[in-house]
Amino acid sequence: MPGHGRLRLDDTLPLALRGYAWLPDRLRRSGGDVLVTRLFGLRTVALRGPEAARFFYDERHVRRHGAIPEPVRGTLFGQGAVQSLDGEAHRVRRALFTGLLMAGDVNGLVDRAGAAWAGAARDWAGRPSVVLFDATAELLTRAVCDWTGVPLAAGEVPGFAADLVAMVDGFATAGPRHWRARLARWRREARLTGLVDAVRAGTVRVPDGSAVTAVARHRDADGRPLDARTAAVELLNILRPTVAVSWFVAFAAHALHRWPAHRERLRAGDLAFAEAFAHEVRRFYPFAPFVGGKAVGDLEFRGVHIPAGALVLLDLYGQNHDPRLWPDPYRFDPGRFVGREIGEFELVAQGGGDPRTGHRCPGEKITVALLRELSVRLARLDHRLPEQDLTIPLHRIPTRPASGVVVEVGRPA
Repeated sequence: MPGHGRLRLDDTLPLALRGYAWLPDRLRRSGGDVLVTRLFGLRTVALRGPEAARFFYDERHVRRHGAIPEPVRGTLFGQGAVQSLDGEAHRVRRALFTGLLMAGDVNGLVDRAGAAWAGAARDWAGRPSVVLFDATAELLTRAVCDWTGVPLAAGEVPGFAADLVAMVDGFATAGPRHWRARLARWRREARLTGLVDAVRAGTVRVPDGSAVTAVARHRDADGRPLDARTAAVELLNILRPTVAVSWFVAFAAHALHRWPAHRERLRAGDLAFAEAFAHEVRRFYPFAPFVGGKAVGDLEFRGVHIPAGALVLLDLYGQNHDPRLWPDPYRFDPGRFVGREIGEFELVAQGGGDPRTGHRCPGEKITVALLRELSVRLARLDHRLPEQDLTIPLHRIPTRPASGVVVEVGRPA
């Protein structure tokens, strides 16, 4: 197969120039679902498809420890985060997140976000216009800080929200966005480290059962509590992904603007359709382009040799637009998810596999629940989009509508 036997020149520059389109295009030109190349000077094997996802998320094949580049650890995840662990250390730390994000009071977070949206919408009606992406980030910051037990004064919300957005926005670039992300992480880790210390010392009280309490009391696989800085990192790994739902809300607004026929079913409160709409937003629009790890040993996938230590990529964006899985994949169609049971290695917007045991994002349940709730509220909001730049540049990772989606909100009757 082309691209299998011959190792081509380093693909780092094409990735930087083409963004989300780089890997799907390279796999398409290779004529299959496996690509051998180089990235950042490292031998790299890229894979696509449900079978590849199952292979990738098997810890006997691919590990995360040591595989996440420092620029990503230093901005998106944080040093020592659960995403960088494997084996028993990963399973024990991950249980902290699954207990909070999957078995916890998800409805409590959704209710807080809905109430924050309702209050914000009244304020939006008194303004000439609002950038929906920024406004959503602020209301989600208020909601998730209240839900997790992180004390936050009203005046702190804009700055905290901007920092949480910056951590996501700057992980895949070497420019000013990257350094904003590093500074944002430094500020928030320092603030939350102080909070964890104060909670442990009993000088600050937070609700029992809150995420702050759970993280402060958690013991790792070695039986030791997290040091305060790592506890702060893991708190941010609950706050940051929740606020990242702002990207999907902006995409939902973009979809309702382009395909307004979906508004009525959302307005009617059809929850099955609202969930299908949320899944289609996550499938159709670009968020994470791929995920990576390192080969545990000498491996083989579909006849292609993967040497020990090689970088292994799983193409998320390409799989979410693969016509073998999603007929007419560039048509936005929530109906494709109505009544459909989604295989754990099919829709991989936030990774694949079982989030309780593997590396799939344990906050995916929260993402879907929040997006379902806020998409209904958005469809019911009396608003219009003035003339603006709604292009979604695929070379930018992570991308979003260029304008952030500017809305003009009508006053309630």
